[in-house]
Amino acid sequence: MKLSIFRLATLVLWASLLLSPISKAETAETQIHALLDGLHRDAAQANFDSYFSRYTADAIFLGTDKTERWSVADFKDYARPHFEAGRGWTYQPLERFIMGDGGLRWFDEVLWSENYGHCRGTGVVVNTDDGWRIAHYSLTFLIPNDVAADATALGIAAEAGTGHF
Repeated sequence: MKLSIFRLATLVLWASLLLSPISKAETAETQIHALLDGLHRDAAQANFDSYFSRYTADAIFLGTDKTERWSVADFKDYARPHFEAGRGWTYQPLERFIMGDGGLRWFDEVLWSENYGHCRGTGVVVNTDDGWRIAHYSLTFLIPNDVAADATALGIAAEAGTGHF
């Protein structure tokens, strides 16, 4: 009987050691999905505190306009009046890829916005003492190649004469 218990214990130990890295990777990926899903939910619900708690203190947010390279403090200044008025922004995640290992990961996601159509979010997340946090996020509009020349011509025309080239 002792030999059978020993064999069972050994089998359980080996199984847990073999599956441990997979479980950790799956856990990190699950946590990162939850972080990003929560970010989009908080934005849609204009939940200021929860939304910004998902970023590191030194995070950078790149918006869709070339002037929108914001520290968290600057981004808060921009977002606060919108969120206080109950107006967040809604981007529905359609697909997401998470890459990397250890305490630093990067991701890209395709989003849907009623106002802007398909968009892409890309970023970097870090595992902190408080869990996974966003260190860098970039939001871009996705323009179909068939209309890209027309769409970018609008942007060029809007900037003509502004000296912002």
